[in-house]
Amino acid sequence: MYAGRIERLISRYSPIPMCSVNMQGKVTRASGKIAEVFKYDGIIDGDIFALTGIKLQEILRAAEEERPLFLERNDRQFKILSAFLGEGDTASLLLYFIDITDYEELKEKYNRAQHCIVLISVDNFDELDANAGEEWEVELSSEIEKFIRSWGTKLGASITRYRDHLYIFIMLQDSYEQLVESNFSMLDEARQIESGADFPVSLSIGVGIGGETPAVNDRYAQDALDIALGRGGDQAVVKRGDDLEYYGGSTQGVEKSNKGKSRLIAHALLALMNQSSRIFIMGHKNPDMDCFAASLGISRIAASIGKETYIVLGEYDETMNDLVASAKALGDHEFISEEKALSLYRDNSMVVVLDTHRPSLVESMELIEKCEKLVVIDHHRRAKDVLKNQTLSYMEPYASSASELVSEVVQYACEKKTLKKVEADALLAGIMLDTNRFAVKAGVRTFEAASWLRRSGADLQTVRRYFQADAENFKIRAACVANARILNGCIAMSIYEGRNVNSQIVNSQVADELLTIKGIEASFVAGQDQNGETVVSARSLGGINVQRIMEKFGGGGHLNTAGARVSMTPEEILAEIEEFFKTTQ
Repeated sequence: MYAGRIERLISRYSPIPMCSVNMQGKVTRASGKIAEVFKYDGIIDGDIFALTGIKLQEILRAAEEERPLFLERNDRQFKILSAFLGEGDTASLLLYFIDITDYEELKEKYNRAQHCIVLISVDNFDELDANAGEEWEVELSSEIEKFIRSWGTKLGASITRYRDHLYIFIMLQDSYEQLVESNFSMLDEARQIESGADFPVSLSIGVGIGGETPAVNDRYAQDALDIALGRGGDQAVVKRGDDLEYYGGSTQGVEKSNKGKSRLIAHALLALMNQSSRIFIMGHKNPDMDCFAASLGISRIAASIGKETYIVLGEYDETMNDLVASAKALGDHEFISEEKALSLYRDNSMVVVLDTHRPSLVESMELIEKCEKLVVIDHHRRAKDVLKNQTLSYMEPYASSASELVSEVVQYACEKKTLKKVEADALLAGIMLDTNRFAVKAGVRTFEAASWLRRSGADLQTVRRYFQADAENFKIRAACVANARILNGCIAMSIYEGRNVNSQIVNSQVADELLTIKGIEASFVAGQDQNGETVVSARSLGGINVQRIMEKFGGGGHLNTAGARVSMTPEEILAEIEEFFKTTQ
């Protein structure tokens, strides 16, 4: 009785639109102003879901959690506040409809008037300049300048060129929305510029938006550009606070012909090593040949200057047994567990991380958090999460492998013939693994590194033995290839049954083999490791960016070589990938 009287009074005198709803979702009372929300008579006894499109259960949860709901009706926007009146089955829900249309329009107008900062870098300016030829040199620079300025004019931006290859746009957020609507089509248009070289012009774009001040947006833009360059270039990255959005990234990064950076990294690495008391080297969890070989190369540099050095090595699959056994038999490297490394840590120690830059993948994050000097050498495209406080970073996504990068660094950091045969074999095996025996992502510098390793004693027959599979794994691979299904005529997917301690290597081998089938543009292979975790390997000939797809599941890699570890079953993850292709067509 008391609740009913309150309900009648509220509905009669409420200065804003309101209605009461019973526990069956029927409207029992409404104020006169409810006509501002619903432009028709007779809503009493009407169903609230039919009126608003919001389910009763959602309204009940919102009332319990004291949070608003939102509704658009008659070109107006309303915030719905809800509260319980009474208790039990006889209780009612009071719904108040607050018109926020003017506020939302003002907010949108304010947001559109905010400034954002866009940094544009010509990725391969030096290479274009060196390869275009004299007849193209001036014309190409002029064409790039005209192209970027025409885009800036179209967006109403303030345009400043402050280096040969770097531009800054300051523009309204409304103009940024135009870029998003076009899916940053200027990236594609830039590749159409006639360059006179055997590779196209590519841009990297960093957008800073949503900061409280221009200085904050400038920092966001620089961070975003660094990420775009770290992911291989030819893409745009938008940074809004801690949120990142990615666009483009449909081509491989152009290989840098100049090895000057390798020389600088080598000298900087030696300087840091000389200043350190102990050196700890690690890669990613469950290391492969590339990761392990790079560790041997860095350990050899440290040994050449007499430093106390340890390689932190955890679990690895059976395919690594022969290589690890050969390295241990050499007796020049000390392999320790994470626990041992933590006990041996001393002040002024240095940690070198290889073949990854992500905190979730390193062998020992605890050791990294303790260290005073951190060096990262990696060839993967930069992910959203990255190791913080790096003293020295050498991240080059154009490189085929960590072994390629380390091979170049060793050449400048050590005297000739410093590498032992086992180390040269390992580095060559690492390069061959990540290039699928020089079939994928192998540039001029890849072959130069391989040639230097051959001159340093690497033996192809020994390296081939590291890749031999036992009969059981060979049968699994054959079955996976035979049972693959084809999606859209160009995407191969396969699963192997049961659990396998060598799941990661088997997956990658099957994914590589599926790409040899005529007409296949990309392949995805999933299977479970010995712990029941699903491992996915993705490969592409370049037309499909498998890195972007794997990043959606917490993984990463390169445009044409990527992977992930997920908690889903193999069937579920491949179903998710299939759904991705259906929704993006």
